[in-house]
Amino acid sequence: MGKKLATKKLKIIPRFGSEAEERRFWQTHDSTEYLDWSKAEPARFAKLKPSTQTIPLRLPLALLERIRIEANKRDVPYQSLIKIWMSEKTR
Repeated sequence: MGKKLATKKLKIIPRFGSEAEERRFWQTHDSTEYLDWSKAEPARFAKLKPSTQTIPLRLPLALLERIRIEANKRDVPYQSLIKIWMSEKTR
């Protein structure tokens, strides 16, 4: 007769008040104590957007005008162009 595998009692995942709280939790806890990864299936999250945070940013007016001109030449919103440039410079 075949052996029956013992099923592990999984812990209950707590409710989180924010994404940051959840991130801190998973950085210090082993997910295998909460999830049975043997039953996991591939998933796609096509419309998932990264978290963003609004920040105040003070720029000299002349600089902002030059950025707007460059954005207009590229036919993109100036805030998008700033994000593109920041991303390129921090890679």
